[in-house]
Amino acid sequence: MKILLAYVSGLTHRKDPYVSLLPTGLCYLHACLREAGYDSVLANFSAWPTSRIKQQLLAVKPTFIGISQWTHNRHASLELAAVCRLILPESIIVFGGGHATFCYEDVLGMESPVDAVVLGEGELTLLELAARGRVKTEWHGIAGLAFLHNGQITCTQPRKSIDDLDRLPLPAQYLETSIGLDLELQPEFIVTTRGCPSTCFFCSSPDFWGKKVRFRSPKAIVEEILYIREKFGLIYFSIRDDTFTADRTRVLKFCSMLQEQNVNILWNCQSRVTAIDDELVVEMKRAGCECIQLGIESGSTDILRRLGKKIDPDQIERACALIRDAGINLSAYLISDVPGENSNDVEKTIGLVRRIRPDDGYVSPLAYYPGTQLYKDALAAGTISATLFSDSQQDALYVAARPGGSSPLLLKELKENQQDDPERFMRQKRRLGYCYTTNVIAGEWYRQRGEYDKAEMELQEITTRQPDNPWGWFLLADLYTEQGRIKKGKKFYATVLDMVPQHGPSKAGLTA
Repeated sequence: MKILLAYVSGLTHRKDPYVSLLPTGLCYLHACLREAGYDSVLANFSAWPTSRIKQQLLAVKPTFIGISQWTHNRHASLELAAVCRLILPESIIVFGGGHATFCYEDVLGMESPVDAVVLGEGELTLLELAARGRVKTEWHGIAGLAFLHNGQITCTQPRKSIDDLDRLPLPAQYLETSIGLDLELQPEFIVTTRGCPSTCFFCSSPDFWGKKVRFRSPKAIVEEILYIREKFGLIYFSIRDDTFTADRTRVLKFCSMLQEQNVNILWNCQSRVTAIDDELVVEMKRAGCECIQLGIESGSTDILRRLGKKIDPDQIERACALIRDAGINLSAYLISDVPGENSNDVEKTIGLVRRIRPDDGYVSPLAYYPGTQLYKDALAAGTISATLFSDSQQDALYVAARPGGSSPLLLKELKENQQDDPERFMRQKRRLGYCYTTNVIAGEWYRQRGEYDKAEMELQEITTRQPDNPWGWFLLADLYTEQGRIKKGKKFYATVLDMVPQHGPSKAGLTA
């Protein structure tokens, strides 16, 4: 059986590299299929013209097609399914993902090109479905599935969650069996948990993964990072868990293993303001964590309550101070255009931003997503229609009729209130001692301001103290190249490649 697992972003107007990324869940499904012996291929059709997609479908000729559907690509994914049905009429077409899980009745509606929807966590369900093929009479025994049979939608019993996440194969082992993937970007994004105990009204994660958090072991995470570093040459990673620090003991062990094994990477993660402490952030910094992203949402207690956030502004400030004192970059997520938000609420958020001074941040107008408490409450109150997502062509369905009222103000504050204090690097060194993460952040801070001598001193300290750490050599190579010192830059790129032979940026720098 030839299997194609496909994604199309639907965001063709975006120019950033994230159009090149697949959902990590789709990569896990692909790995499980390959591990089980199936001939599975990953495909990212984002921004592809229909003619090119048709040609690829005819070239691969899959008999089983899985498509990842989320709210932003709900229409594009159905359009892709229609193309698949037209070109390969006998194929089995299956949807999965957040939107498909909660809106399976819409997906399987009248004249739908889709045969079935995998509900929630999909690895075991998809493996069983692939094993049973087109024999729909056997699909009734597959847990976690919704499908069309004799014109009617059948929904089977819920699938139990996978408790031991370490048993799942690594997606990076099979990424090369793919079409349209950016193999220098995709492996950067890893996940180490599933589930979320929080009850934020705007998030569907607890309903999709469950409220019980399941964890991968520190050993498994480090092994994955080392594998990706060796195979793809990555030395920077983004951990995309809802709350990476939910189990502090696990994180401390992870950080200890990174240091003991001299992995010498940089990484970022997401956390909650109530899930960090001083010891934790210091050890994360020593292990290469250069940025922590916090879901702050608002500086107004009333708005936080309306969003289901069980935190207050004082807790936010304390958490941000911990990150600041350790010398980790702070990224703040804010939500704008919340119903009931007034100018006083906006001013409180602006005041909070001015006090915490994040290094960067994001502002998103409050939006409806299926599976969220926000959506359920609005539907029950009659504020929105049950056909909201199928009727609208917008990528995101904002709660405010005209979103954007407070967004520009908050974005302006985020840009204008970033830290501008070089003395902090000395304070961090006095507190933590030598830590290459401090030198990297300081070196890049000076370089961006044209203070090349200071940047060079910071990065040279890494090469002196840790000659086996690629970050000092790589950033010095970039610095020298930027200054026109090409020969020395190439020499240092070559030094990086002696340590990390597949490091893409150093390869590019050496051949430029």
